[in-house]
Amino acid sequence: MTDLPEYTVDDLEREPVLDLTEFTNDDGVDLGLAAVEVIDERGLNLAVRVVLRGDIVFQAKLGSSGPGNDPWLAGKHAVVEKYGEPSLLVRRRHEAAGTPFEELPDIDHEAFKAHGGSIPIKVNGVVVGSITTSGEPDVVDHATSAEAVRRYLSR
Repeated sequence: MTDLPEYTVDDLEREPVLDLTEFTNDDGVDLGLAAVEVIDERGLNLAVRVVLRGDIVFQAKLGSSGPGNDPWLAGKHAVVEKYGEPSLLVRRRHEAAGTPFEELPDIDHEAFKAHGGSIPIKVNGVVVGSITTSGEPDVVDHATSAEAVRRYLSR
């Protein structure tokens, strides 16, 4: 991929939100499979993980992704759980405020990674999990997760 997508706070705020009245483990698998479809179509090297209520309900590692992606999957998910927003949106909000996330002194930066790729799964407005991708530049990770969400919602 030569042209990387660019995202502003406004762009990210306008994206579809995955907020449903229920979301089961089976739904998590369907969402994960939608991500695999996107990853395959785009020829990406990505790991994808769907976490629901603290449990990994789907995970796949495609192309050259592997165990090195695990800390990134966990760290991006931790940001979604803490802030209730996509990990890239958290990063962009901090950048816009002039306080880059990675410079915050009161954050464990090994546990919390505000890089693109993780999007919350909500049930009636409450975060119950996330879909997270890792392995490409973070804006590509985000674009992949966002497209998986769009496809899942359109089914």
